[in-house]
Amino acid sequence: MSTVEEQVVVLAADGTERGTMGKLAAHQGAGTLHRAFSVFLFHPDGRMLVHRRASTKHHFRDLWTNACCSHPRPGESILEAAARRVGQELGISAAPEEFREVGAFVYRATDPGSGLVEHEWDHVVVGIVEVDPDPDPAEVGDWRGVPVGELHDEVRDHPDRFTPWFPLAWTVLEDAADPVDS
Repeated sequence: MSTVEEQVVVLAADGTERGTMGKLAAHQGAGTLHRAFSVFLFHPDGRMLVHRRASTKHHFRDLWTNACCSHPRPGESILEAAARRVGQELGISAAPEEFREVGAFVYRATDPGSGLVEHEWDHVVVGIVEVDPDPDPAEVGDWRGVPVGELHDEVRDHPDRFTPWFPLAWTVLEDAADPVDS
């Protein structure tokens, strides 16, 4: 039985969609610019959910990052993709309307361990959850809810413990006016 490789949406430098390509191929060589998203989940008491990527991930394994990161499928909206992946990765059922996009940024980062390259137009998405995750161990090695101020200090003092996109996405989040209020 053969499996079809997941496709990502390839972009021009201005964000215009140029087509699709295989997910792994988009992360090889110099990396091909493609659409992605980073979800930030907050508990009503103000804690932010972060997770450590599983040691079996293709790249940037065992690093801490925001609640969920992935790619929308061709024809899928960012918020639909966010709801899908929060369910798959974290075991949290949510609808697209429970999320809100607060901005985007473009970045490129090479994982020294795997040689794979992230070159992404990353949409920053926020949501509020009142339940703890039940994560897929193939995606998540560990998780925790951390007060935002404490997490800010940890990222400043130990940036090597976090994925390269996390501080960039967090900057977009901090620049958004009332990011968790809809």
